[in-house]
Amino acid sequence: MPSKIAVSNQKGGVGKTTVAINTAGALAQRGRDVLFVDLDAQGHGTEGLGLAEEYEREPPHLGTILTDLDEQKQITDLIVEHEEFDVLPSNIDMFGLETDLTGAIRSRERFSMALDELNHEYEFIITDCPPSLGHVTDNALLACPNVLIPALAEGTSIRALEILYDQIDSLENGYETTIRDIGLVANRVEADGEAKEMMGWFEDTFGARIPVWEVRKRVALKRAWSAGVSIFRHEEESDMESVFLEIAKHLEEIKDE
Repeated sequence: MPSKIAVSNQKGGVGKTTVAINTAGALAQRGRDVLFVDLDAQGHGTEGLGLAEEYEREPPHLGTILTDLDEQKQITDLIVEHEEFDVLPSNIDMFGLETDLTGAIRSRERFSMALDELNHEYEFIITDCPPSLGHVTDNALLACPNVLIPALAEGTSIRALEILYDQIDSLENGYETTIRDIGLVANRVEADGEAKEMMGWFEDTFGARIPVWEVRKRVALKRAWSAGVSIFRHEEESDMESVFLEIAKHLEEIKDE
């Protein structure tokens, strides 16, 4: 069975897509068979992997298989090959997904049902979630019950994390399932007093239970996104490669737990 991982934080601007792409890239670098899913209607993950043309493709697309149960068997046909890993792209039409799923049968389980139709057994499925809570993020959390949490090293992250954990608790109670946090990635960390204070808070709050990684702000990560690849296929080297390789190793270690 694949290890299904949701990269989620409903707070925007935390570098969620950067974490998702480079985690997938690190797993691929370690020889793993990975599927990257872009569930964010904004399509940053799709664009950041050089697949902007897929973002505007005509149906069927990812949004189609989430709104039409009869289309779900087509999920494998929608997967696009990337030089590092396979990709299930987002689509511009997905901005209407929240409305389309409201009141639908099994509205929060559509993504899980679709993944069951895949005809390829990936080792890891990395899902980039929207920067909001709602039906689409709920779909991701229920289908990919291992949550990797990106967060900025600033005070606004505290409330955002509280909201995310409240939503996880609600889903666990409502669906009698277990959704586990598997690590926190402090992203775009800079050398200042607030960041140092927040790194201490992250360690005190989470460090005894889950790993806390520190990804420093590096222009190479942004340039890799612009080049349509992870840092592992980008022409520039970065000291942050080692951090994402640590994340990948941890995901491998907990895969069969």
